[in-house]
Parts: sequence; structure tokens; C-alpha cells
Amino acid sequence: MDARAREDRFADQEEFARRTLAAADFPVYGVAYGVSPEGDALAAFETSDGLLSWVEVRSGDWASADGPYVTVRTHRPGADRPGALPELEDVVEDERDRVYEQLGVDEGDCPGRVRALREWITVDGEPQAVEVHEDRRELWDRPDVSVPGVCPKPGAGPVWAVRLRVGGLTVTVCGRGVPPGGLELAPVEDVERYLRGRTALLRLLASRRGRHVPVEERELVPATGLEAHRAVIEHGIAESAAIEAQVRAGRTPRLPRGLRGEAGALRWEAAVRQQMRLASESREEAVAAVTAMVNHLNRLSRQTQWVVGTPEGEAAVEEVIRYTVFASEVASLPAQRAWAQLWRDRPACEGDSWEERLGEQLWLSAWEQWRAARAGRSPR
Repeated sequence: MDARAREDRFADQEEFARRTLAAADFPVYGVAYGVSPEGDALAAFETSDGLLSWVEVRSGDWASADGPYVTVRTHRPGADRPGALPELEDVVEDERDRVYEQLGVDEGDCPGRVRALREWITVDGEPQAVEVHEDRRELWDRPDVSVPGVCPKPGAGPVWAVRLRVGGLTVTVCGRGVPPGGLELAPVEDVERYLRGRTALLRLLASRRGRHVPVEERELVPATGLEAHRAVIEHGIAESAAIEAQVRAGRTPRLPRGLRGEAGALRWEAAVRQQMRLASESREEAVAAVTAMVNHLNRLSRQTQWVVGTPEGEAAVEEVIRYTVFASEVASLPAQRAWAQLWRDRPACEGDSWEERLGEQLWLSAWEQWRAARAGRSPR
């Protein structure tokens, strides 16, 4: 996209946001005191059935992980019904995601020391008591841990979030580098300042992306043997395990920051290129093969307890890779063929259909027979 087209796009986006906010039938709150207004910008908004659901503005130094930085989200009246508002824990994690995605700072995915504090925050000139959800991450180096997603380095400060009622509105505030008691909130009067701030930020982020070279176009260090396949499988299983653990814990599924970004994309690209070379496949064929391979072992790791950290798990990974790359006559060939059939049939199986359950049962049974043969015992 050329410079003229980008500017036209920014102008169109700004005008759309201007019309949307002008139609708001509730006041939008922002920081009136406590943070420099130089960083004021419209952060985001959401509509439903033609009506604004919420509007979020930001203030402070968005380019510093130390802050001070605050976001204020105003929800339209009636938005506080059960399940309609994000948990404060998720509000904090959204802020840590922003710092990771925009600044490249990984503040870790390990549990923080969460504290519920009694504080005061000033709204329309009046102090209001609030319960503060503060997440203080004491990050440390863990040379003995190699699992992606653990706390990578020291230095992350606390991030806090509060929710309060202002008249008939619900307001959610999140901040770093500034205490809640040091803020004053008030309705935003100069909307244009926030719109201009949003456009300036979008321009800056677009210029960064413009300098980014897509992974597919980069020169990579040539992979050795099947190492690229092993690396992409390890990454995929770690992603799957992390999401499943969060679901079991009742948390919003969120991929750990250490598993996101270019690291995973580079592993994937290396595996695809190696698949193209070793299997003499087109890029499209290689992408399909690597996708099926990773999903095979992801699903197997979720359905069994032996794939990760056991010798037979390592053997299974090697056989899946050799079958994917060379179509080898591996000992687990029946399981490989059962998976291929299950993978091919997935578009025709809507959800948890009996066809899919039967295919999965046949596939898992084939793997159990393989395990029994390796152990020198009769299958059950």
C-alpha cells in the first residue's frame, strides 16, 4: 500500500470513529488529572446492533512498560449484567498483551502476587471507594526451566484494574506506573484530541509493520535433518497444553506470550521448507502435511498421558515425522492411516458426531496396539 492510500485509510478510519462517538448516548470517561495528556488517544470501541457497547480511551506513555499509562473503558448503561463484562484479571492480562505486542516486552505468564486493595479514586471531583485488583509479577530467571512461557526476566511492575459505578454507567480502569488514588476521572470533552492521538498511533504502528519482512520472504538458516519438524511439534504441543490448562483452571483461554509471535512462525516456516525439500512437495502440499502432523500429535497429547516426557512418546513423534516426510513403513502405520482418515473426514463431521467419535476410537486403539507391541504384551 502506497503512502497516499495509507493516509486515505487513516482519514476514513478517523472519520468513522468521529461519527460513531458523536452518536454516543452516554458520556465517555477519561483521565482528567494524574497522567500527562500528551498520550491521550481513543484506544478502541465496540458496537452491537448499531449502538455503542463501550468506548475505551488511553492516557500516558504507551511506549513505556513502566508507564505511567492508564486506560478507561466506559460501558453503556445495562452492560453490567452477569457475564457481560471481562474479569479484572483479564483486563490486566490484556494490558500485558499490549505491552508484549506493541513494545516487545514479555512480562511473563507465571501467576503474579494478586492483591485486592481498598483504594480511593476521584470521579467528577468526588472520591469514590474502589476494590483494586493488583497483579504484581516478581519475574526471575529460571535457567533450570526450558518450557516456553515461564517468566523470562526480572523487572515487571504491578498492573492494576478497578471497576466502578458512575451514575448508571460502569467504568473499568487499568493502569501501570501510577496509583489509582493519584487519578481523577471526568467525562471527555475534547474528543478531537483523542481522535488525533489514535490516528497518530495508528500511523506509527503502520510504519513499523511496513518495515517488517514477512516470514515467508526471509532467509532462514537451513534446517538439519528433521530438527525443524521436531521443533514445530514441540511448540504445537506446548501451545495446546497451555490452552487446555487455562480452560481446566476456569480462565479465559489465552496463548502464553512466550509462545506467540515470530518464534512460532519461524519454526513453522522452517518445517514447511524442510518438508518441501525432503518430501519433494509444493508449498501448498507441505503446509497441509505439516498442519496434519502437528494436529496429530497435539490431539494425541491431549487424549493420552504418555506422549510428553516418555521414551514411547519420543518414539511416536519420530514415527509421525518419518511417515509425514518419507511415507515410511513405520511400526505405527495403522495409527498413521487412522489419523489420516480422521483428519480427512473432519469437515464432514459437525462437532462431536458419532462418525468422529468412531474415527477417534479407531485411531486411539491403533496407537494402543502399537504401544502394546513395543512393550511385548498383548493388546487389551
